[in-house]
Amino acid sequence: MSDYVMGRTVEEYERLRRQAEVWAPDTARLLDRAGLSPGDRCLDVGCGTGAVMDLMVTRGGRATGIDLDEDLGEKAAAGCGGTFVAANVESDDDAVPAGGFDLVYGRLILLHVADPAAVLRRMWRWVAPGGVLVVQDYDMRAVDSNPPLAVVDEWRRVFLGAYAAAGRDVRLGFRLPTLFAEAGIGAPDGTDVTGRLGTMADSAAMLTATFRSIAPLAIARGLLTEAQRDTWLSEIDTAARVYPEHSSMWPLLLGAVKRRPA
Repeated sequence: MSDYVMGRTVEEYERLRRQAEVWAPDTARLLDRAGLSPGDRCLDVGCGTGAVMDLMVTRGGRATGIDLDEDLGEKAAAGCGGTFVAANVESDDDAVPAGGFDLVYGRLILLHVADPAAVLRRMWRWVAPGGVLVVQDYDMRAVDSNPPLAVVDEWRRVFLGAYAAAGRDVRLGFRLPTLFAEAGIGAPDGTDVTGRLGTMADSAAMLTATFRSIAPLAIARGLLTEAQRDTWLSEIDTAARVYPEHSSMWPLLLGAVKRRPA
């Protein structure tokens, strides 16, 4: 991804690692459902910190990661015994062999590209006959609190507004079946919906980390000032202490699975 809206900072990489820990059981379940078997050639598209490559290797898969961030990807591959390819998934058709993988996977990758259908089509091209394509992505409209809190409403205004201003679709996960059709792949063989309903006490860190990461873009787009950013960061700390038991909904993680005919 050549234009990652969340930035490329040490803090953002740490946020990605924590996010991966949260969703690891649900991704593992979907990989198992897709039939990942020992010896399978697996490609993690937009591998980032390598959390999904770890899941692939744990199941006996031979993992390859592909990402534009060469330093991050090489460390990820080295950490799990996989291989790494530095490439832009938005444009590099021949970065990896066509039909070269028994399982091609992407989590939270389509949300960050300018043309999700084109990237999905490219991923499908990399699936071997009889292989399977697995995609998971967010519908971020789900983020909310109950009872309502102004600090969460402000998160929604800034975060969702910045994504929309950057031309990204905050409901992309919900649109996966439509994207499969647009890419010429056909309807998914199966779909999956995962949510996390927590409390403000255990969700404030997620809200804070995502707000910090999107703040530079929001400021550049005129959605936020530095003073408003600092005020919000103070208010989320207060909300976590004063309203720790308020319900807090995370983004929905939606998945789709499609097997290529043998």
